[in-house]
Amino acid sequence: MRKWEKNEEKLIEEKQQCIKALLNRPWVLKEEDPETFQQIKDHYEALRDWFHDYLGFPLLVTRQFAKVEKFPETYHCWMGIDEFKQSRDYALFTYCLWYLEGRGDGEQFLLSQMVEDIRDHLHTYDVLIDWTLYEHRLSMARALKKCRDLKVLLSVDGEEGAWARDEKANVLYECSPMARYVLRRFSKELMHYSRIGDFRAELDEKDEKVKRRQRVYRRFVQEPVIYDSDWSEEERQYVLTQRRSLIDQLQTQLGLEGRRYREALVLFDPGLSAEHELFPTLSSVSDLLILTASELRKKIAKGYYEQKEDGRIIMSVTDLESLLFYLRDKHKEFWSKEHRVASSKELLKQVVSHLEEWHLGALEEQEVTIYPALSRWIGEYDAFAGGDMS
Repeated sequence: MRKWEKNEEKLIEEKQQCIKALLNRPWVLKEEDPETFQQIKDHYEALRDWFHDYLGFPLLVTRQFAKVEKFPETYHCWMGIDEFKQSRDYALFTYCLWYLEGRGDGEQFLLSQMVEDIRDHLHTYDVLIDWTLYEHRLSMARALKKCRDLKVLLSVDGEEGAWARDEKANVLYECSPMARYVLRRFSKELMHYSRIGDFRAELDEKDEKVKRRQRVYRRFVQEPVIYDSDWSEEERQYVLTQRRSLIDQLQTQLGLEGRRYREALVLFDPGLSAEHELFPTLSSVSDLLILTASELRKKIAKGYYEQKEDGRIIMSVTDLESLLFYLRDKHKEFWSKEHRVASSKELLKQVVSHLEEWHLGALEEQEVTIYPALSRWIGEYDAFAGGDMS
């Protein structure tokens, strides 16, 4: 079927898939997903304009890949790279990219040469890296694996895990042409910037109305839920007065549905998209959060807890720990072995981490605040469906 003969519904669906792919992947590679890559090229002008006008993100399309230069409006701890365990991993990942930018496309080199050059370069800034230390090699191995996952580094022979275990091991790598496109380009050398705000000043639009719109849309497409209290007064007024336009725009472009609650404008994906992770996740800890929400509803009805005017529930760490212990005792036949045998402290840690990751709650000293969006969920195990959450 010729492109101009496609019906409007098909075109909208194609654009939605393109936008989801560009927002949720580092990039769309032609050799890995030629169909989506071609659709992005077909809709290039419309996609470029939408990303620029509503998100302030530039769209880059080359012969090999398509990529949107994304950056968050608000920074959260869960926005990091899951595989990285400490700040050293991020630093070494950046220096891996620095090293690769100096290599030619398809150029091969040994890991031993790479780590020696990076170590010597860091020493000029009085940063000590010692590859005889297992922890330093392990950090580098995580950084190298991420480079391979992104296809900016190709392994010809060997793997970095063996080097992490034994510094005498070696790996033969090949530099990919993608390496120079990972880091964002700025008009000045990075050493000229002293604060995060300096970067943002260069990225943001100068027109205040456009800047406000882009701030709002960036948060809606990058964060799981934004409560009214999370917005500035100016942004909150925009969300309230432009609610219908926001919902229509995000439904048309991303297939999302919006609903206004007392505490927030909340977006839902009615389908099971493979491009982004949705709550509840496939992880069983999401089930624990929904069970907790259901039990809290019952306890509020009986007067055990008070729901604040803004919909939040504040409880002590001990109370949440006791509640999880009660839920495990009640539903243990449906719980995974990991959660059945976990200590109450470990169970609490996992639940709080999941709450914070999805902006459904937060731990502050000895109190846990349950945010109102979680109370919108309710679920029980269905014994007749093999213990599935319903």
